[in-house]
Amino acid sequence: MLESVRDRIRRVRPRVVITGLGAITPLGNTVRETWEGLLAGRSGIARITQFDASDLPVQIAGEIKDFDATEFVSFKDARRMSRASQVALGTATQAIEDAGFSGGWPDKERVSVFFGTGVGGLEKIEEQLHTLWEKGWKRLSPFGIPSALTNMPSHHISNLFEIKGRIATITTACATGNQAVGEAAELIRRGVADIVVAGGVEAVMSRMPIAGFSIMRALSTRNDEPERASRPFDKDRDGFVFSEGSAALILEELEHAKARGAHIYAELLGHSSSSDAFHMAQPDPEGAGAIRAMQWALEDAGLEPEDIQYINSHGPATIINDPTETLAIKKVFGEHAYNLAVNSTKSMIGHPMGGAGAIESMVCALTIDQGIIHPTANHEVPDPGCDLDYVSEGARRVNVEAALNNSFGLGGQNACLIVGKYHAEPAAA
Repeated sequence: MLESVRDRIRRVRPRVVITGLGAITPLGNTVRETWEGLLAGRSGIARITQFDASDLPVQIAGEIKDFDATEFVSFKDARRMSRASQVALGTATQAIEDAGFSGGWPDKERVSVFFGTGVGGLEKIEEQLHTLWEKGWKRLSPFGIPSALTNMPSHHISNLFEIKGRIATITTACATGNQAVGEAAELIRRGVADIVVAGGVEAVMSRMPIAGFSIMRALSTRNDEPERASRPFDKDRDGFVFSEGSAALILEELEHAKARGAHIYAELLGHSSSSDAFHMAQPDPEGAGAIRAMQWALEDAGLEPEDIQYINSHGPATIINDPTETLAIKKVFGEHAYNLAVNSTKSMIGHPMGGAGAIESMVCALTIDQGIIHPTANHEVPDPGCDLDYVSEGARRVNVEAALNNSFGLGGQNACLIVGKYHAEPAAA
């Protein structure tokens, strides 16, 4: 049979590898702190400190702690940025240093930025509205509107590091970070970039999102035991925990990375996205959109379901999503679903919306690089509708050849990413 056009494109397109990582999460302000916290099963969820939440039904969240933006930019510049931009710059700085590019780029026009955020600088809009109502329009800041825009994290990364190639922002709710990393890989596959700074961020801790999600009855109300509030796939789950967080990944064309002797964490094998076309807030109860995203990502990677050993789930601990995602996994993987290790990073960091998928992509890369899967915290009471292996007993040593990362968001947005262990092609006979 003649080779299909799709197979031929897959065979000849450039390979994409991950050569740098950065992270700022409720578990710590570095990759190492976050990773060690996840392996230990430690929760980053606590009482809210950034504002007085005592009159709200939800008083817990996953806050970033002890973050100082002036470690990355001047005090003057930091004041003109949203918290999301500040945190994104922090993770990008870490990833660029980790990849070995702190001294500059080989070619600034061959470097791109694909960063995502769900709501960007929402707190800047809140601040400006209060000023407008209380003091009048003449007291508004000229930096108020620009700093709130969702494309500002990408801009500030590009500006600070003199990145002059393509730049874009992905905004697809909870699927943002995952989709941003996947779409970033396409720039390298198309041959228009050698390096892409990719990732996602959410860093808004204010009354409006907490109150808004509370009125939707989407959040956990375990105010008296915050570290046990995020309970993905557990029968006693009562909603997700709102949080902050960001991760940045340096994606690089394989030959470019090999030529400079870069450390390769993992290879990005495939990705896809889909729409439920069902409901603004609820997932398709049959998991059809999630199923399409997983199937298309496997197809893009050229893999069979049996080639996957591990899934980093969306797993937000909501009543509806967790069994729906479990159902979708079983429909895609069949009996192999029961051989998979399925965990939820959100069980310890909460749900940082636009930053979640990027953090979980980083987790997949570290899992492959180090051969260990972090546990799902707080999975204590079995749910008949969630009957897979959720790694509830603690960190597990496993040689993972290929991992799948799921992100499903408001608006029926689905994104799936597949990363695998890097293997050099066999030498020609």
